[in-house]
Amino acid sequence: MTTTETAITEDLIRELLREQHPDLADRPLKLGALGWDNQVWRLGDDLAVRMPWATQSADALLRKEHAWLPRLAPHLPLQIPVPQRFGEPSERFPRPWLVTTWVPGEPADRAPATRAAEAAVTLADFLTALHRPAPDGAPAGRDRGGPLADTAEGFARGLASAVELGLISDPDAVRAVWEDAAAAPQWAGPRLWLHGDLHPANILTTNGTFSGVIDFGDLFAGDPAFDLAAAWILLPDGAVDRFHQAYRPSPDAATLRRARGWAVLRALACLHIADAGVHGRPGGKPTWGPPAQAALRRLTATVHR
Repeated sequence: MTTTETAITEDLIRELLREQHPDLADRPLKLGALGWDNQVWRLGDDLAVRMPWATQSADALLRKEHAWLPRLAPHLPLQIPVPQRFGEPSERFPRPWLVTTWVPGEPADRAPATRAAEAAVTLADFLTALHRPAPDGAPAGRDRGGPLADTAEGFARGLASAVELGLISDPDAVRAVWEDAAAAPQWAGPRLWLHGDLHPANILTTNGTFSGVIDFGDLFAGDPAFDLAAAWILLPDGAVDRFHQAYRPSPDAATLRRARGWAVLRALACLHIADAGVHGRPGGKPTWGPPAQAALRRLTATVHR
């Protein structure tokens, strides 16, 4: 992670707004969240300012969201942060920034979905609406969404590290799920729009079910199995089958196998991020541990020895 050299403060954001979007400059402003790539500041009741700060790649991700999300948002059944204004790089702040709509709700890592059937259908409806054929020129994945076999080295490292840290108790079962997924036939359909980063902090809940989806910086077109993996990490016990029943078109057996493999990889990543948080390391999030552990438990429960 690399941080921007310019300190991001309330005063800086107000100055940028006065320069480029003066009609918004006097709204109440407060820090909402610190993400991997961006700081999110709430602007009044219905808007947010997204400022790149922690990675150099954040600039391109914000430009991607600005280009594509307004086209996708009208077709989606959950609220997403729709770009409203673009902030040009300037002498005061040499990076792009966005004003988007504010999406209410609590991140699912802090407020997990508890209404299992409703959450399963809500997630399935959202992904059904999103997973439409993407046009030529749609972005490719950022180190994700390709053939699972290409992740073999990363999977082996992640599994070995998780074992060494005592984060998993049955590595053979985890390996069996990934190996079965990597052997599944690859996606032969059209490139579909994918969120690309459906971890527990990027989906919001209200009253026990999903109410919004945020952070589309990894939006790309490809194999729907990558997004379908999220069901194992986001949903309560007993809800994944209901999700698969509600998703359209019904995923075939090969797609479900690939989704299970991506779910294993995502769960391992979440475990390491949680462990970093437990030990106070930068970027760690302890709240990612329980959903990742639950996902691995569900994924390995049907492994035949």
